[in-house]
Amino acid sequence: MEKKSKKIFLMATVIVPFLIYCVYYYAHMFKNAPYKFSEFKSIVFQYGTPDSMLNKYDSRTGEYQYVNAHDSVIRMNLHLPKEQLLYLHRKAAELGFWDWPSDERGDTTVRHNGQRAPRYFMQFNYQRKSKTITFDESFIGDPRLKAANEGMIKEIMTVLDDEAGKQKK
Repeated sequence: MEKKSKKIFLMATVIVPFLIYCVYYYAHMFKNAPYKFSEFKSIVFQYGTPDSMLNKYDSRTGEYQYVNAHDSVIRMNLHLPKEQLLYLHRKAAELGFWDWPSDERGDTTVRHNGQRAPRYFMQFNYQRKSKTITFDESFIGDPRLKAANEGMIKEIMTVLDDEAGKQKK
């Protein structure tokens, strides 16, 4: 067999079927993905001490409540644009949010600077499913999981702060 014929034979028997299988497999996998942005409904985000989570946001209603530097509770109506919601959805997918355990609570007696460790509640709602995570800063577990949670929290808070700043102007 000639060298060119061998290459064609190899491509026809190994590489082409493999590529066809990959396209079939991943197309089916993406089609049945449980968390698609096209089915996205809302995000709920809350944080504070475990007994009083005064900082809240619900993208469905637009209700945003937070405690400012002067310990005053500020309430406003804040609707995130679709681009920001898509960004948070993609960031959650990138960090593996859908695979995290739902309960990541730690020791509530642990104190940081004299105050109890904050608790964070994140919920992404879709038509067919929702994913809810409760995370304490005092959570003792996989450091990569803790870093991923902190990254997601930082992203959500950054998006909310940016949009609230735009609305105040």
